[in-house]
Amino acid sequence: MKILMLVSSMQGGGAERVASTLVNAWAARGDAVTLAATFSGRGACHYELSSNVKFVYLVDLAKQRGKAPRAYYSRFMALRSLIRASKPDVIVSFLTNVNITAILASRGLGVPVIVSERTNPLADRRSLFWKLLCKLVYPQASIVTLLTDSVVTPFRKVVPGIKRIAVVPSPLPDALLAQNPQPLSEGERKRVIALGRLHECKQFDLLVNAFSSIAHVLPDWDLWIWGEGPERTRLEAQIARLGMSGRIFLPGQTRTPWAVMINAQAFVLSSRHEGLPMALMEGMALGLPSVAFDCPSGPKELTCDGQDGLLIPPGDEFAMANGLRRLLSDELLRRELGKRGAASVRERYSSQRILQIWDELFQTVGAREEC
Repeated sequence: MKILMLVSSMQGGGAERVASTLVNAWAARGDAVTLAATFSGRGACHYELSSNVKFVYLVDLAKQRGKAPRAYYSRFMALRSLIRASKPDVIVSFLTNVNITAILASRGLGVPVIVSERTNPLADRRSLFWKLLCKLVYPQASIVTLLTDSVVTPFRKVVPGIKRIAVVPSPLPDALLAQNPQPLSEGERKRVIALGRLHECKQFDLLVNAFSSIAHVLPDWDLWIWGEGPERTRLEAQIARLGMSGRIFLPGQTRTPWAVMINAQAFVLSSRHEGLPMALMEGMALGLPSVAFDCPSGPKELTCDGQDGLLIPPGDEFAMANGLRRLLSDELLRRELGKRGAASVRERYSSQRILQIWDELFQTVGAREEC
């Protein structure tokens, strides 16, 4: 089967990480896979791709056609030419703007298009222009996939008229399951970590306040927030103002998140909203005990409060501080939550199980014959 997958870029992010996992898995079983990045800025690929995956930039294809590569129309036509030339059996697209482009660029070419929304529609901050485009264009997709059951009904209200919606969670990469958490060396400080873009939707300012309020009763713990973004300057000033520069760290973006995770002892998620947070899923799969805001959506699907992770009322700074104190001060609790969380997400989100769901979708749209 020939699969064309479209993403904005491969410079970082949960959707991009999932895209790399999928294309590598499809290529490993013998599918002919092309991964195309649509972003005009091109950028580097931060994720390891199989040598059997053909990776192209629409910017480069537009240049080859002698067109202005940064112009949207040029990249649109480059994508349409790519579809014609590669003749894929199916197109899979991630993220709203790429989805719209994929549907429109493939019109009349007879190729089924499966588009994937990666966020919660209740937290939709798209402009009226993009909302209107979704309502007009998404019904033309063969299938629209969402990450969790909880967002299906809200999404149908936001974008009515869609032919078919399917729930397809993100898969855990096989390589992650081979990672082993590293034991603490004598005298080494414990780490609770968060990963994500330094953006207001991640509410790291609230997390900084929550940790700083309990730091005095957890003298052997530090908070590490991995990521980069527009909130860095404000967060740095906040950390300095609270006198936490030696306890709270902003080390920047990491291209090896698993290496970061296996050297930590707990994971925290403070987001205002999520789709299905890959960082939380991967942290749990590696055995990290977690505490997370019960935000819409994702954490509730990944955890079962008190059994394999702690869920905290969303946006409640005081509750987050109490949750962190409970988790970080109780080694037995961390051990039990870590063990149960790893077993739960590894069973539900293995790449084999998620690939079976994708194969069923491919059969539905006629891209793959039923075995």
